[in-house]
Amino acid sequence: MRALLQRVSRAQVRVDGHPVGEIDRGLLVFLGVAPSDDEWVASGMAAKVAGLRIFADAEGLTNLSLGEVEGAALVVSQFTLYADTRRGRRPSFVGAAGPVVGERLYEVFCEILASTGVPVRQGIFGAHMEVDLVNDGPFTVWLDSAELGIEPHPSE
Repeated sequence: MRALLQRVSRAQVRVDGHPVGEIDRGLLVFLGVAPSDDEWVASGMAAKVAGLRIFADAEGLTNLSLGEVEGAALVVSQFTLYADTRRGRRPSFVGAAGPVVGERLYEVFCEILASTGVPVRQGIFGAHMEVDLVNDGPFTVWLDSAELGIEPHPSE
């Protein structure tokens, strides 16, 4: 699972010109799912997003998490985070999960993130979306579950 986090002062996602999700202070989370991901990975990534200390404290140091600043998350599915551009000029997306697995784990990620107390707003999985944001910083963080050691749960 991959997530591109952008610390925002506000963000909105629209489908067909209509707002479907918006937040004020918080994180815009672009989320991609790999075919091998499972609920275990979604849970680990949601915990990582909820706990990251990337908001400024009173001294201006990044010591506070999303929950500690009472921020929200706008989560947008984005299979293109798995683009493979090593060959040719057209990206390949074979590294992304198909729509059934992708949507299920996108929803699981959002549910688990919300269970931490973070208000979660969502885009619409698979829709063509327009995203507006005001990046606070700018402050952008890349998370990859494999790089973080968050692996699929072993089958029993």
